[in-house]
Amino acid sequence: MSISHAPPGSPKTDISDISKDEQAVPALEPIVPTSTRRTRVPRWLRRTSGPVLLLLLWQLLSSTGVLTSDVLASPGRIAQVARDLVADGSLPNAMGVSLQRVAVGLLFGAVIGTGLALVSGLFRAGEDLVDASVQMLRTVPFVGLIPLFIIWFGIGEAPKIAIITLGVSFPLYLNVYAGIRGVDSQLIEAGESLGLTRWGLVRHVVLPGALPGAMTGLRYSLGIAWLALVFAEQINADAGIGFLMVQARDFLRTDVIVVCLIVYAFLGLLADFVVRSLERLLLQWRPTFTGR
Repeated sequence: MSISHAPPGSPKTDISDISKDEQAVPALEPIVPTSTRRTRVPRWLRRTSGPVLLLLLWQLLSSTGVLTSDVLASPGRIAQVARDLVADGSLPNAMGVSLQRVAVGLLFGAVIGTGLALVSGLFRAGEDLVDASVQMLRTVPFVGLIPLFIIWFGIGEAPKIAIITLGVSFPLYLNVYAGIRGVDSQLIEAGESLGLTRWGLVRHVVLPGALPGAMTGLRYSLGIAWLALVFAEQINADAGIGFLMVQARDFLRTDVIVVCLIVYAFLGLLADFVVRSLERLLLQWRPTFTGR
């Protein structure tokens, strides 16, 4: 039985038909963002699969004789040499000396690069006096200045620290300067309307806005610092990872050279991890895209 309440002259609607149509509508399902869906393969496994496969390929080529020990030592041989260098204390001592050189050079370079960037970024007169000279000097390869540093500072620790300092200064200067000049002018106007003084604007608006660029510059400077260290420790060094590499080169020890390269890579990754952790701590206020 069906009941119709339509006015005269209009098409009649059957209640039973409406109920059938409502029953035919599928139930709505909640949409789950793809970023919250669980992946089948853990991320740590995906990130380590590439290096593991490369290591297995390396071992296979060494075992089959495609890679001879004169060209490149096998992973097993390199692991044995690393244990021996750690056991006799030569590798820890070399790491300590190299870390000290990088730390001192990074400190001097951070002070010089950041200081020049603040002067050039905050003041127009400072930009006129500093920026042109820095832009000119940064185009000169710092490795090409090694002979001058030897003449000026001798063959001790001073030229090594100077090379690292010079390599670190320019990336920090460029990124801090770009960060300062990249602050939104509307934020400056908002701060002025709230009555902030010039120092207050610098402290509460400009420096926080330039902090992401400064952290990027620090990460880049760390990579340059390890690269500069490789060249610096070729200058009549009597200690350090570069000194071990020079000795290994003279005796054709590819295993020791690879161990030193792995140590360089490990220390670089460790330093980058520290800076990234510091970046997450200091930039919690900035929402960023983390990938999907």
